[in-house]
Amino acid sequence: MAIRLLLVDDHSIIRAGYRQILQKHRDISVVAEAETGQCAVNCCKEYRPDVVVLDLSIPFNNESDEVSFACGLETIRKIVALRLHTKLLVLTAMSNEPFPTQAVTAGASGYLTKHCAPEELVVAVKAVAKGEQYFSASIRNEMNPDSETNAPLVNLSKRELEVFSMLAESFPINQIAESLCLSPKTVHAHRANILRKLKLKNNAELVKMAVRYGVAVN
Repeated sequence: MAIRLLLVDDHSIIRAGYRQILQKHRDISVVAEAETGQCAVNCCKEYRPDVVVLDLSIPFNNESDEVSFACGLETIRKIVALRLHTKLLVLTAMSNEPFPTQAVTAGASGYLTKHCAPEELVVAVKAVAKGEQYFSASIRNEMNPDSETNAPLVNLSKRELEVFSMLAESFPINQIAESLCLSPKTVHAHRANILRKLKLKNNAELVKMAVRYGVAVN
């Protein structure tokens, strides 16, 4: 029986590329696509896919143009909460820690970067469909606590990392507060802690670090 697959990415051309790669294999069938987290959750309820391949940087719904890794993590958690035994494979541009670990903690079974070879994507889909975990070699190195390449972002808490991601994408404090169900005062406090922990002086330096570690685009 073919592996039933749901593709989740907010760029239709990227989803089309994935579909072309995966559907060359008779034992893989793309049953649905989604461009937001909420759409992905709804598709899981309707199609009950075996595997969801998703980007972390997606909007959660169409009412907001907010795109952040926090939305991707929330999507993973909501799909896991459905208890459909659907496996989740992250395919994203963010390769540095703590993003892989955060994704696994949320419920992902595998993690690839968008630099992976098409063949590796196929191998990863088949592995997680069988209940295995799959991480590309570079991601395994990042997740190794002894790795010298670990980003300083590992020093941030889960909530601080969410705030960091949204600050890096230049979201206003009030919008961050509303999105994360926090007060603006609390967001300001998180921002101060982030700058202190990362030894940064201002948002400009924060954005530069985010670009360096793949959290934001240049």
